[in-house]
Amino acid sequence: MSTATSPDLLVSPDPAVVAVPFNRLLRVELRKLVDTRAGFWLLTAIGLITVAVIAVFLFVADPDELTFLNFVGAAATPQSILLPVLGILAVTAEWSQRTGLVTFTLEPSRMRIAVAKLLAVTLVGLAAVVVALGVAALSNVAGMVFLDGAGTWDVGAANVRDFFALQLIGIVQGFAFGMLLMNTAAAIVLYYVIPIAWNLLFSMVDALGKVAPWLDLNTAMAPTFARQTFTPTDWAHIAVSGTIWVVIPLAVGLLRLLRREVKSA
Repeated sequence: MSTATSPDLLVSPDPAVVAVPFNRLLRVELRKLVDTRAGFWLLTAIGLITVAVIAVFLFVADPDELTFLNFVGAAATPQSILLPVLGILAVTAEWSQRTGLVTFTLEPSRMRIAVAKLLAVTLVGLAAVVVALGVAALSNVAGMVFLDGAGTWDVGAANVRDFFALQLIGIVQGFAFGMLLMNTAAAIVLYYVIPIAWNLLFSMVDALGKVAPWLDLNTAMAPTFARQTFTPTDWAHIAVSGTIWVVIPLAVGLLRLLRREVKSA
């Protein structure tokens, strides 16, 4: 059994039937992120690993390294690795669990579903970043009180902005890969393997070093990992490499979503 619907169908031909309110679609997509075993345990793992990494840093680092900026950097590492998987699962679950037939029957406009999914993972990603900043702040206070840490709050608005940008770019890129491939295992593997291989290529070939920030998203975002803020040139690098690794996969994946046949089995 299959269903084929118009991507642009927002309401029923019957004027008495209205489209599903977008806020309801958003609530449903938010619930889907947490009420499946994969989504629940992924979010749990993100929280536990983030706390564990910060705790290890708290007790291993030298007192003069116990600053808010360093704690934020410690929190960014596990989140930048795991949050994109949440974006992948938000898309691929419809196909791996075969719930797409129900989803796209109740809401025929696949574009609205895609937007609701993207907004849902973005909101969860923002919440995760806020929690990480809170844990980092508490850890900085604990370092000052119990371990004679430096305890400096050397984080400006630009640092916070770039921290949010780093995590959101990653989660949207994961969403784009999931949309493009529509297979959980393939999307997760290729999300990690292709950028790493691409990055290694630029690292090994000296002649490509100058163009690496323009073509490799990891290189473009490297200043944040080095505890620096993005300059206008860095933002230009991110815009170009982000178009290659985020915007184009997202656009092609969306086109595939709008045209793909949905099967119940």
